Order: sequence, then structure tokens, then C-alpha cells
Amino acid sequence: MNIPRNRLLFRTEQSDPPVGWAGRIIGALIVLLFVALTFYFSFHQLTYHWNWPAVYRYRRVLLSGWLITIAISAASLLLSTFIGLAFALLRRVRFLAVRYFGHLYVEIVRGTPLLVQILIFFYVVAEAFHVRNRYLAGVLILSFFSGAYISEIIRAGIESVGQSQLETAKAIGLTRAQTYRYVIFPQALRLALPPLAGQFVSLIKDSSLLSIIAVNEFTQAARDINSITYSTLESYVPLAAGYLILTLPISLWTRSLEKKVRFET
Repeated sequence: MNIPRNRLLFRTEQSDPPVGWAGRIIGALIVLLFVALTFYFSFHQLTYHWNWPAVYRYRRVLLSGWLITIAISAASLLLSTFIGLAFALLRRVRFLAVRYFGHLYVEIVRGTPLLVQILIFFYVVAEAFHVRNRYLAGVLILSFFSGAYISEIIRAGIESVGQSQLETAKAIGLTRAQTYRYVIFPQALRLALPPLAGQFVSLIKDSSLLSIIAVNEFTQAARDINSITYSTLESYVPLAAGYLILTLPISLWTRSLEKKVRFET
């Protein structure tokens, strides 16, 4: 029996048997072992004198910055999701002025660097509206920045629903709100979850740029410790681990949620 070569290289969920927990654990351990050995070998080649005790004395500073990053990221995740959903729907209304406003917002945010947006929003816009709290300004900046990308993700998911399904929903008497709730959103959510997970992870990492407006988040704490102890690797290795602790659960949770909302087409 001749088996096509691509069947040996790529799995197909329809025909492949499910992998048990033992197989998953073994596979994960093999990958972790390979990664650990690679980093061990790389760091072992360095002629570097590690100074962990100097950085350990400032562990509370790192913990405080990490908690601030969690708070800013959580608030920004919620607000940016609402902003993205709102602008995705605004870009589908019939009133042209509203649609063009949504297009302008998305194009400006996506077409300019976040660093520039932070500076302009904090030192110009926030100052004009008397928003002096740096943490509140940071949440608003990240939310409006990420909201533009989330808007595009949701819009693409909505527009992926076939016109025939919309006509069928209209034929059976569903209102516009019911069509969105029962027909469009379930299918759009399934398609939007993977890119949404990537955007949420990017938002958490983008919060590190708020250090330029003196927000004492995780990255700023690592920079301060590095400037005091002159221990660069010892300051930034915990930084990488801290961000990984925040981003990895989001990716795993989104993948699990994606499986729950999956359906046959």
C-alpha cells in the first residue's frame, strides 16, 4: 500500500487517532529537554561572571513591576476588546461618515509606531484633556492601539460568513441582532480566536514601551536594576521568564477555547 508522502509529514485531524495524555507528556518533555540543553550549551560557552545575589536583593522591585504589568495588561485587554468590537461594527453601518471614521482610526493606528503614539497621546492629547495619571494614560494608549488590530480581526471574521447564511437567517425571520448573535458571531469567533490570542500576547509585551513615560512596569524595573547592579543578563533573564508566565497561559487557554467552539462545516 502506497502512502502519500504528505500523509507522513502532516497530520489530518479527520483520520489521525487522538493522542493520549502519555504521548503528549512525553512529547512535551522531549521538546523541553532539547530547549534546555540548547540554552545550557549556549550559556556555558559564555565567559561571563554571574552575579545573581546583586539582582536578588531587588526582587521586590521586579515583583512590583510584574504586578503592575499584569494590572495594566488586564485592563487593556478588556478595554481593547470592547473598542475593537465597537469599531468592527461601526465599519459595517450604512452611515458613510461613521464608516469612514472607523476606517480612519484603524489606518492611523496601524500605520504609525506605538512609540510615537505613546508620546503624542501622553504629552499632547492627555495633557489637553488633563489626564495626568500615567497608568490611566498607559491603559488608554494600549487599548486604542490594540483595539485597531482587534477591530480588523473581528471584521475579517464577520465578513467570512457566507452571504447565503445571512439570507437564510433573514428568510426564517431572524432580526439583525439575532442574526449577529446566532449566526455571525459563533462562526466569526472560531476564526478570530487564533489571531486574537496573538494580539493579546503582543499587547502584554507592548506594555514594556510604557516605560518611556515613566510607568514603573516590569521592563522599567529590570532597567533600573540593571543600571544599579550592572548585571545585564541577570536583570533581563527574569524579565523574559515573567513575560512568558503571562503570555503562555493565554495561548493555551485560547487554544482550548478554540476546540470548544469548533464545528463541522
